[in-house]
Amino acid sequence: MENLAASFAILEKASIWLYILKGVAFTLIISVIAVFLGILIGSLLALLRNYCNRGFSRILKWTATAYIEIFRNTPLLLWIFICLVFCPCPGFLDRKMFGLTTVEVKLLFKAAVALILFTSSVIAEIVRGGLNSVAHGQFEAGHSQGFNIVQIMIYIVLPQAYRNIVPTLLSQVITTIKDSSYLANVAVIELMSRVKKLLSSAQMYNGTGAIHVSDVFVLFGLAAVIYFIINFALSCVVRSMQAKA
Repeated sequence: MENLAASFAILEKASIWLYILKGVAFTLIISVIAVFLGILIGSLLALLRNYCNRGFSRILKWTATAYIEIFRNTPLLLWIFICLVFCPCPGFLDRKMFGLTTVEVKLLFKAAVALILFTSSVIAEIVRGGLNSVAHGQFEAGHSQGFNIVQIMIYIVLPQAYRNIVPTLLSQVITTIKDSSYLANVAVIELMSRVKKLLSSAQMYNGTGAIHVSDVFVLFGLAAVIYFIINFALSCVVRSMQAKA
Protein backbone atom coordinates (compact mmCIF):
# COMPACT_ATOMS: atom_id res chain seq x y z
CA MET A 1 0.00 0.00 0.00
CA GLU A 2 2.89 2.35 0.71
CA ASN A 3 4.26 1.83 -2.80
CA LEU A 4 0.82 2.45 -4.30
CA ALA A 5 0.43 5.67 -2.32
CA ALA A 6 3.90 6.75 -3.48
CA SER A 7 2.90 6.02 -7.09
CA PHE A 8 -0.23 8.15 -6.83
CA ALA A 9 1.93 10.88 -5.28
CA ILE A 10 3.55 11.26 -8.72
CA LEU A 11 0.27 12.65 -10.00
CA GLU A 12 0.09 15.27 -7.26
CA LYS A 13 2.78 17.36 -8.96
CA ALA A 14 1.53 20.10 -11.28
CA SER A 15 4.63 19.80 -13.47
CA ILE A 16 3.80 16.14 -14.17
CA TRP A 17 0.28 17.03 -15.31
CA LEU A 18 1.60 19.81 -17.53
CA TYR A 19 4.08 17.37 -19.07
CA ILE A 20 1.32 14.82 -19.72
CA LEU A 21 -1.12 17.39 -21.11
CA LYS A 22 1.49 18.53 -23.61
CA GLY A 23 1.70 14.90 -24.71
CA VAL A 24 -2.08 14.81 -25.10
CA ALA A 25 -1.88 17.95 -27.26
CA PHE A 26 0.75 16.39 -29.54
CA THR A 27 -1.31 13.19 -29.78
CA LEU A 28 -4.39 15.15 -30.87
CA ILE A 29 -2.45 17.32 -33.32
CA ILE A 30 -0.79 14.32 -34.98
CA SER A 31 -4.11 12.43 -35.13
CA VAL A 32 -6.05 15.37 -36.59
CA ILE A 33 -3.41 15.90 -39.29
CA ALA A 34 -3.32 12.17 -40.09
CA VAL A 35 -7.12 11.94 -40.34
CA PHE A 36 -7.53 15.15 -42.38
CA LEU A 37 -4.82 14.27 -44.90
CA GLY A 38 -5.91 10.63 -44.78
CA ILE A 39 -9.42 11.61 -45.87
CA LEU A 40 -8.09 13.79 -48.71
CA ILE A 41 -5.59 11.23 -49.99
CA GLY A 42 -7.90 8.29 -49.29
CA SER A 43 -10.77 9.90 -51.21
CA LEU A 44 -8.52 10.47 -54.22
CA LEU A 45 -7.28 6.89 -54.08
CA ALA A 46 -10.84 5.56 -53.80
CA LEU A 47 -11.95 7.58 -56.83
CA LEU A 48 -8.98 6.39 -58.88
CA ARG A 49 -9.51 2.76 -57.91
CA ASN A 50 -13.25 2.84 -58.54
CA TYR A 51 -13.61 4.84 -61.72
CA CYS A 52 -10.36 4.75 -63.71
CA ASN A 53 -11.28 1.70 -65.76
CA ARG A 54 -10.52 2.70 -69.33
CA GLY A 55 -7.43 3.31 -71.41
CA PHE A 56 -4.44 5.05 -69.88
CA SER A 57 -6.38 5.82 -66.70
CA ARG A 58 -6.12 2.16 -65.73
CA ILE A 59 -2.49 2.80 -64.78
CA LEU A 60 -3.78 5.22 -62.15
CA LYS A 61 -6.17 2.54 -60.92
CA TRP A 62 -3.37 -0.02 -60.63
CA THR A 63 -1.18 2.49 -58.83
CA ALA A 64 -3.93 3.36 -56.35
CA THR A 65 -4.71 -0.32 -55.82
CA ALA A 66 -1.05 -1.14 -55.15
CA TYR A 67 -0.76 1.76 -52.68
CA ILE A 68 -3.89 0.73 -50.79
CA GLU A 69 -3.09 -2.97 -50.60
CA ILE A 70 0.57 -2.52 -49.64
CA PHE A 71 -0.03 -0.06 -46.80
CA ARG A 72 -3.31 -1.56 -45.58
CA ASN A 73 -1.95 -5.09 -45.30
CA THR A 74 1.35 -4.34 -43.57
CA PRO A 75 1.95 -3.19 -39.97
CA LEU A 76 1.98 0.50 -39.11
CA LEU A 77 5.06 -0.01 -36.96
CA LEU A 78 6.96 -1.27 -40.01
CA TRP A 79 6.26 1.96 -41.90
CA ILE A 80 7.18 4.06 -38.89
CA PHE A 81 10.65 2.53 -38.89
CA ILE A 82 10.94 2.74 -42.70
CA CYS A 83 10.01 6.43 -42.68
CA LEU A 84 12.37 7.00 -39.78
CA VAL A 85 15.28 5.76 -41.91
CA PHE A 86 14.36 6.73 -45.47
CA CYS A 87 11.87 9.63 -45.33
CA PRO A 88 13.57 12.98 -46.08
CA CYS A 89 12.75 15.89 -43.80
CA PRO A 90 12.05 19.38 -45.24
CA GLY A 91 14.72 21.97 -44.50
CA PHE A 92 12.34 24.35 -42.71
CA LEU A 93 11.90 21.72 -39.98
CA ASP A 94 15.60 21.70 -39.18
CA ARG A 95 15.15 23.89 -36.11
CA LYS A 96 13.54 23.93 -32.69
CA MET A 97 9.76 24.17 -32.75
CA PHE A 98 6.88 23.80 -30.26
CA GLY A 99 9.33 23.40 -27.40
CA LEU A 100 10.93 20.38 -29.10
CA THR A 101 14.55 19.89 -30.09
CA THR A 102 15.56 19.69 -33.76
CA VAL A 103 15.86 15.91 -33.53
CA GLU A 104 12.41 15.58 -31.95
CA VAL A 105 10.83 17.77 -34.65
CA LYS A 106 12.32 15.60 -37.40
CA LEU A 107 11.19 12.42 -35.68
CA LEU A 108 7.71 13.87 -35.24
CA PHE A 109 7.49 14.69 -38.96
CA LYS A 110 8.72 11.29 -40.11
CA ALA A 111 6.44 9.40 -37.74
CA ALA A 112 3.47 11.55 -38.82
CA VAL A 113 4.20 10.72 -42.48
CA ALA A 114 4.03 7.00 -41.67
CA LEU A 115 0.73 7.46 -39.84
CA ILE A 116 -0.71 9.46 -42.77
CA LEU A 117 0.35 6.83 -45.33
CA PHE A 118 -1.18 4.02 -43.32
CA THR A 119 -4.37 5.88 -42.40
CA SER A 120 -5.03 7.07 -45.96
CA SER A 121 -4.91 3.49 -47.28
CA VAL A 122 -7.53 2.35 -44.75
CA ILE A 123 -9.76 5.38 -45.31
CA ALA A 124 -9.52 4.81 -49.09
CA GLU A 125 -11.30 1.48 -48.70
CA ILE A 126 -13.88 3.03 -46.37
CA VAL A 127 -14.62 5.78 -48.91
CA ARG A 128 -14.71 3.23 -51.72
CA GLY A 129 -17.37 1.32 -49.80
CA GLY A 130 -19.34 4.55 -49.50
CA LEU A 131 -19.01 5.21 -53.24
CA ASN A 132 -20.25 1.70 -54.03
CA SER A 133 -23.28 2.27 -51.79
CA VAL A 134 -24.49 5.12 -54.02
CA ALA A 135 -26.91 3.84 -56.65
CA HIS A 136 -25.75 4.05 -60.26
CA GLY A 137 -28.98 5.86 -61.06
CA GLN A 138 -27.52 8.92 -59.32
CA PHE A 139 -25.02 9.26 -62.18
CA GLU A 140 -27.79 9.03 -64.75
CA ALA A 141 -29.84 11.61 -62.87
CA GLY A 142 -26.85 13.96 -62.82
CA HIS A 143 -26.22 13.57 -66.54
CA SER A 144 -29.89 14.24 -67.23
CA GLN A 145 -29.51 17.58 -65.43
CA GLY A 146 -26.54 18.53 -67.59
CA PHE A 147 -23.83 17.88 -64.95
CA ASN A 148 -20.43 16.63 -66.03
CA ILE A 149 -18.72 13.79 -64.16
CA VAL A 150 -16.79 16.14 -61.84
CA GLN A 151 -19.95 18.01 -60.86
CA ILE A 152 -21.79 14.73 -60.30
CA MET A 153 -19.02 13.56 -57.95
CA ILE A 154 -18.83 16.83 -56.00
CA TYR A 155 -22.53 17.64 -55.70
CA ILE A 156 -24.25 14.25 -55.78
CA VAL A 157 -22.10 11.17 -55.21
CA LEU A 158 -19.47 12.20 -52.66
CA PRO A 159 -21.92 13.88 -50.21
CA GLN A 160 -24.02 10.71 -50.14
CA ALA A 161 -20.95 8.50 -49.86
CA TYR A 162 -19.52 10.48 -46.93
CA ARG A 163 -22.90 10.43 -45.16
CA ASN A 164 -23.04 6.64 -45.49
CA ILE A 165 -19.57 6.07 -44.04
CA VAL A 166 -19.79 8.29 -40.94
CA PRO A 167 -19.94 5.38 -38.43
CA THR A 168 -17.10 3.48 -40.10
CA LEU A 169 -15.04 6.62 -40.51
CA LEU A 170 -15.53 7.44 -36.82
CA SER A 171 -14.18 4.00 -35.93
CA GLN A 172 -11.09 4.70 -38.02
CA VAL A 173 -10.60 8.11 -36.39
CA ILE A 174 -10.65 6.43 -32.98
CA THR A 175 -8.25 3.78 -34.25
CA THR A 176 -5.90 6.48 -35.55
CA ILE A 177 -5.83 8.21 -32.17
CA LYS A 178 -4.97 4.91 -30.51
CA ASP A 179 -2.44 4.01 -33.23
CA SER A 180 -0.57 7.24 -32.51
CA SER A 181 0.76 5.44 -29.43
CA TYR A 182 3.00 3.41 -31.77
CA LEU A 183 4.99 6.59 -32.32
CA ALA A 184 6.39 6.20 -28.81
CA ASN A 185 8.70 3.55 -30.28
CA VAL A 186 10.67 6.26 -32.09
CA ALA A 187 10.82 8.75 -29.22
CA VAL A 188 8.13 11.05 -30.60
CA ILE A 189 6.91 13.27 -27.79
CA GLU A 190 3.24 12.30 -27.69
CA LEU A 191 1.21 10.96 -24.77
CA MET A 192 2.49 7.37 -24.61
CA SER A 193 6.10 8.40 -25.10
CA ARG A 194 5.84 10.87 -22.24
CA VAL A 195 4.25 8.26 -19.98
CA LYS A 196 7.13 5.88 -20.76
CA LYS A 197 9.65 8.59 -19.94
CA LEU A 198 7.90 9.33 -16.66
CA LEU A 199 7.99 5.65 -15.78
CA SER A 200 11.70 5.41 -16.52
CA SER A 201 12.35 8.17 -13.97
CA ALA A 202 9.53 7.39 -11.53
CA GLN A 203 11.99 6.95 -8.65
CA MET A 204 12.63 10.71 -8.81
CA TYR A 205 8.96 11.52 -8.24
CA ASN A 206 7.54 8.78 -5.99
CA GLY A 207 9.95 9.54 -3.15
CA THR A 208 11.08 5.93 -2.66
CA GLY A 209 14.21 5.97 -4.79
CA ALA A 210 13.04 2.95 -6.84
CA ILE A 211 10.56 2.06 -9.58
CA HIS A 212 7.70 -0.15 -8.45
CA VAL A 213 5.08 -2.23 -10.23
CA SER A 214 2.46 0.16 -8.89
CA ASP A 215 4.13 2.96 -10.89
CA VAL A 216 3.42 0.98 -14.06
CA PHE A 217 -0.26 0.52 -13.17
CA VAL A 218 -0.74 4.16 -12.16
CA LEU A 219 0.99 5.80 -15.13
CA PHE A 220 -0.22 3.46 -17.85
CA GLY A 221 -3.64 3.36 -16.20
CA LEU A 222 -3.72 7.15 -16.48
CA ALA A 223 -2.82 6.91 -20.18
CA ALA A 224 -5.63 4.38 -20.71
CA VAL A 225 -8.15 6.68 -19.00
CA ILE A 226 -7.04 9.66 -21.13
CA TYR A 227 -7.35 7.67 -24.38
CA PHE A 228 -10.78 6.43 -23.29
CA ILE A 229 -12.02 9.93 -22.44
CA ILE A 230 -10.86 11.35 -25.77
CA ASN A 231 -12.37 8.58 -27.89
CA PHE A 232 -15.58 8.23 -25.87
CA ALA A 233 -16.16 11.98 -26.03
CA LEU A 234 -15.58 11.92 -29.78
CA SER A 235 -18.10 9.10 -30.16
CA CYS A 236 -20.70 10.98 -28.11
CA VAL A 237 -20.25 14.18 -30.13
CA VAL A 238 -20.65 12.37 -33.45
CA ARG A 239 -23.71 10.45 -32.24
CA SER A 240 -25.24 13.72 -31.04
CA MET A 241 -24.62 15.33 -34.43
CA GLN A 242 -26.18 12.35 -36.22
CA ALA A 243 -29.25 12.51 -33.96
CA LYS A 244 -29.78 16.19 -34.79
CA ALA A 245 -29.25 15.70 -38.53
